[in-house]
Amino acid sequence: MSKLFDLSGRVAVVTGASRGLGQYFGRALAKAGADLVITARKKEDLAEFQAEIEALGRKAFPVALDVHSHDSIKNMVSEAVGHYGKIDILVNNAGCNVRKPALDVTWDDWNLILDTNLRGTFFVAQEVARHMTEAGYGRIINIGSVTSVAGYAGLGPYCASRGGVKQLTMSLADDWGPHGVTVNCLAPGWFKTKQNEVLYNNEEWYEYICDRIPLGRPGKPHDLDGAVVFLAAECSEYVTGQTLLVDGGISTGATKATV
Repeated sequence: MSKLFDLSGRVAVVTGASRGLGQYFGRALAKAGADLVITARKKEDLAEFQAEIEALGRKAFPVALDVHSHDSIKNMVSEAVGHYGKIDILVNNAGCNVRKPALDVTWDDWNLILDTNLRGTFFVAQEVARHMTEAGYGRIINIGSVTSVAGYAGLGPYCASRGGVKQLTMSLADDWGPHGVTVNCLAPGWFKTKQNEVLYNNEEWYEYICDRIPLGRPGKPHDLDGAVVFLAAECSEYVTGQTLLVDGGISTGATKATV
């Protein structure tokens, strides 16, 4: 049974690995045996994480990546394949957000979020899939969000981008399934990151969000480990086009009873 979750000999690209969820995913894959390609806009921002992964006994190859640039995407994949000879797994994590009421969202805000979270996700997947389809094997894990299936005020462009990732995942699964490549969407709920930590400093908001999570708390880093390893490993070989929510149940729409 353990071999179903064993990633030994596999090479995984994790984008947006300089902080937050990207590092959660990278640690989990490395602990399962994978060697990593880790990316960020500035290569020097990856040094500390590279050292951490290497201390686990795995390899970590840092590469600069700006998902707004098609050339940067192509260069990243070329460097990754040149270094390891293959890419088995992609965790398509690089993303951003601008939190504003809908009436305050600017044209540039919209373009920044959609170009990063949706266009970037597609073209990174496309470039990696060129190699995976030729090899006849691949695991692509697009990172969505609970906002892939639910809407929240102040997150209009973000919700649009993450909903798009869910739909894109299904389309790509249909495209690349015949070539041995699975494509799934891993959708975290509320996890504390640099991007949203200001919310967690608001006690009223924290109580509000916990009240709406059936398990009673936001996510912790280890809560994503099993899901990302499952989607990257042999045990999920017949799972594709799916969105796996790891959200403590908030997507059920439940709130605590008041009577």
